[in-house]
Formats: sequence, structure tokens, C-alpha cells
Amino acid sequence: MEWTLRELRCFVTVADAGSFTEGAARLFVSQAAVSRTIAGLERGLGAQLLRRLPSGCTPTPAGWELLPAARRVLAEADRFTEFAGSRREVLRVGYAWAALGVHTARLLRDWSPADTGSDLELVRVETAEASLLEQRCDAAIMRRPPSDPVFESTVLGHERRVVAFAEDDAGWGRRRQLSLTEIAERTVVIDVRSGTTDAGLWAGNAAPAFIESNSVDQWLDLIAAGRGVGITAEATSHHHRRDGVRYRGISDVEPVPVLLVWRRGERGPAIDALVGRARSLYASGS
Repeated sequence: MEWTLRELRCFVTVADAGSFTEGAARLFVSQAAVSRTIAGLERGLGAQLLRRLPSGCTPTPAGWELLPAARRVLAEADRFTEFAGSRREVLRVGYAWAALGVHTARLLRDWSPADTGSDLELVRVETAEASLLEQRCDAAIMRRPPSDPVFESTVLGHERRVVAFAEDDAGWGRRRQLSLTEIAERTVVIDVRSGTTDAGLWAGNAAPAFIESNSVDQWLDLIAAGRGVGITAEATSHHHRRDGVRYRGISDVEPVPVLLVWRRGERGPAIDALVGRARSLYASGS
């Protein structure tokens, strides 16, 4: 049994009109085309649906039985068409720890679907690269270069690095800035999956002892408990303010590049719009 929406629409229109001629006029097709379409539907269903009369036509018992179901199918099809025509694309952007830090709210507030052709959704993910490979996100914000050549990336801006430590730290509590040498005397909590901190920061000098965390929440818990300190991009201090944890600047380290990453060959207008807006925000500092 086979049928099409075109055949159902033709059948309902002719049944409502009570005439093949009037039905054809309503559908803006020829009467012969209407007759062929109805005949094809009847062959597919194995039953006559319309009986011709001298004054027009009327549904057969099978036609009367089919008519309500056909109307429901067409109504659902019309609703689907309306939805498909009115919906906007959604640009889903993943981030593991922080989106654009202090710029995040401004980006979301000023994003215009009318100008960009899509809505913007920021999605917290476990790992940014995995979210792209699994196509759960269209792009991702990262603060270290992607490891897989299947990705492309561009720099949106830069953020200073900050050190996080326990609020009751007697030695650092009154400090405004700290140095890498001072930090190296402590145990440093790192996230090997998404973090930007490793022994390379100390460039051949004595590196600190490290302990690993599995998430930003565990990272913050360990720091608040005084088990270690952490180095992170400034965006973390805006996205993850935690009681018991303070953030301070680092005087002698390069800033962190903020990257937008996407699957190779899939950069479209929405990603272009995001790159332009994010770069503007980082350039203006607002």
C-alpha cells in the first residue's frame, strides 16, 4: 500500500468540492490530472474512494472512512511545513570550563538571529573535542590547540592567566599578583583533558608537583580545601566563583589564546558571525 501527500490532498479537495471539475480548479491543475491522481490513490489502496454522479461526485463508504484520517495526516503535514519554514538554525558552541568569560553575557545579549541567521546556544561539555567529533556541537571554545587534524581553529582573543588558591591562605591572602617561581613552590592542581597548565609553563625552571582533577568542580574543591593551587585562564574566575577560592594575576607568564574550533570544511556564516563578534569583544575589552 503506497500513497503520497499529493494524492491525499487531491482526494480531500475533490471530496470537499463534490466535483472533479471544481476540485481541479481549487488545486490549479487540469481535471485529467485530478482523475489520474485519484485513480492512482485508489489503485494503491485497493478500493474505490469517489463515485461519479451526474452532478459531480461523492465518497464511497471506503472514501467516507478514509476522509477523516486523510484530513488528520494533511493537518500534521501542514504543521510540519509551518514549523520547518519558521524555525531558525541553532549554532551550538561547546566549552569545557568557561565560554568567553566576562564577554559571555554581552555576546548572548547582542547576538541577533535576524542578522546571523541562527540562534546561539552555549553548551557545557566534558571535553570540547569529543563534543565536536560526536557532532553534539557545531563549534567549541578552547584554550589550547586541537590535537586532531580534522579540526580547524582561529584565535578570538587572549586572556591573562590567574592563579587560584584557598581564601584562608596566610601567605598569599593579601597579594595582588604572584610569580611562577612562587607558584612552583606549591602543589598545582591540573586538568589534563582541557586545562592549559603543564610543566612547559616553567620553561626549564623547576616545575611544581602536580595533582590531577577530573572536572572544574573537583579542581575548585581541591583548591578550596588547600590541597593545591591552580593556574587557569581569567575566564574561569568569571564563570566559576566559589566560596573559599580567590583568584589573583600572575606577573610573569604569557596570556592564554582563546580559540574557536570547528570540524574542517564546516565553517559557515554563523561561525563567521561568531568569530567577528567575539573578536570585537576581546579587542574592545567590553
